[in-house]
Amino acid sequence: MTERVMIFDTTLRDGEQSPGASMNTAEKLRLAVQLEKLGVDVIEAGFPAASPGDFEAVSEIAGKMERVEVAGLARTSKQDIDRAWGAIQHAAKPRIHTFIATSDLHMHYKLNMTKDEVLTTAVEAVKYACSFTDNVEFSAEDASRSDRDFLCKVFEAAIAAGATTINIPDTVGYAIPEEFSDLTKYVMTHTPNIGNAVVSVHCHNDLGLATANTIAAVSAGARQVEVTINGIGERAGNTSLEEFVMAIHTRPNYLPLTSNINTELIYPTSRLVTMITGIIVQPNKAIVGANAFAHEAGIHQDGVLKNPMTYEIMKPENVGLSASKLVLGKHSGRHALRSRLKELGYDLSDEELKLVFKKFKELADKKKHVVDEDLEVIVTEGILRTTDTFRLEYLHATCGTTVIPMATVKLNINGRLVQGAGYGNGPIDAAYDSIAKLTGTGSELLRFSISALTSGTDAQGEVTVRLKENGLIALGRGADPDIITASVKAYINGLNRLEYLKANPVEAMEGL
Repeated sequence: MTERVMIFDTTLRDGEQSPGASMNTAEKLRLAVQLEKLGVDVIEAGFPAASPGDFEAVSEIAGKMERVEVAGLARTSKQDIDRAWGAIQHAAKPRIHTFIATSDLHMHYKLNMTKDEVLTTAVEAVKYACSFTDNVEFSAEDASRSDRDFLCKVFEAAIAAGATTINIPDTVGYAIPEEFSDLTKYVMTHTPNIGNAVVSVHCHNDLGLATANTIAAVSAGARQVEVTINGIGERAGNTSLEEFVMAIHTRPNYLPLTSNINTELIYPTSRLVTMITGIIVQPNKAIVGANAFAHEAGIHQDGVLKNPMTYEIMKPENVGLSASKLVLGKHSGRHALRSRLKELGYDLSDEELKLVFKKFKELADKKKHVVDEDLEVIVTEGILRTTDTFRLEYLHATCGTTVIPMATVKLNINGRLVQGAGYGNGPIDAAYDSIAKLTGTGSELLRFSISALTSGTDAQGEVTVRLKENGLIALGRGADPDIITASVKAYINGLNRLEYLKANPVEAMEGL
């Protein structure tokens, strides 16, 4: 008999803990709306006690969602739980998610607590959370390295205290599939009241085994999986939603499980996360990578032309990809633009569409066809960046074999126009130097990469930068048919993300 697995998406919480992936409230809300459309069962909207910004974002999301459960993360303290409930209390389906470490290593070195103290703290936290809602999840941090009997004892006590979901996290990606399957079975057979709770798993990808461990756990009986879009998250990331969902979708003979995910929205959601976070999906990434459905070898091409199933185990249409796309140009109207944007997951207001349409026409005058990737850039830069501190007003750069590279830049800094010029080893270096002086920032450029969004000589160039300042790291992304302009947009985007991080300092917190 086919059973359903609940999809608990933590892109907005654990995913945001990827270095440089911090999102502002507007970005989080837009992604949450898309996740609800995608069909996830639970959105972990954030860690409300971490910062005022996180609290605000979780509150906004909680008030907006209509169907999906909204979870707020909290440590096992009344202050954290109060903060979590304050943020999610207006949700249609609120959930408090509280956690404490149970491994000897964490209890001794991090918590400085005994097993009895951890057990008591866990029970008190669950009981307190249950005073607000009967939808409480309890997680045993570092479960995969915990004493199994103690782990079961804590879970039993948490369920008795009112927890309706218990989570087994492989916090540091230490487990291997056979081991994690055995741990899941052990918990389910040695926790007397386990039938009163849903068993969840939360796996990290430090050894590249997050998806494999998650599949092993659901095969052993777990019925909730905690995942992120594109597998983003702390360190090497989390279990990838698209990988898990398409695994059970493609192999029902071995995995007789279903989910509520609308698989045709997987690719648009993946692209939205990339656009918001600036974290590029590697080309060979499963399901959503650029090469996932690409074939170059002659024998593969021949086979696919005769029957796609020879070398494709999934239909690209099933994840939202299609060989036929609506190509927009300078003669296209608002209706066609709105229709395509909706297909990409952007349901814009009339005012937002008006702004995007103007930028669309400007780009259409520069290049023959405007494709999906171009539209995503327009939406990102025109709609999702409305609260930026720094905005580019003007750029002029000179370079060549007989001139010294120079750049003149005009910026809008919180409504104030400033202008400056500088020299450098090249036009991009000159522009970056000018911008740094105008903004008074001292960030270090850790990474700089360029790629083409589409084929053709008129393709938009996409630039990604990684900046570091005062211990904070942020990613910046920009796109434009002119690669120097794209580079400047990426740098300014990165500086704005650093400003956001400075204004919203994340307090000391522990991720699962």
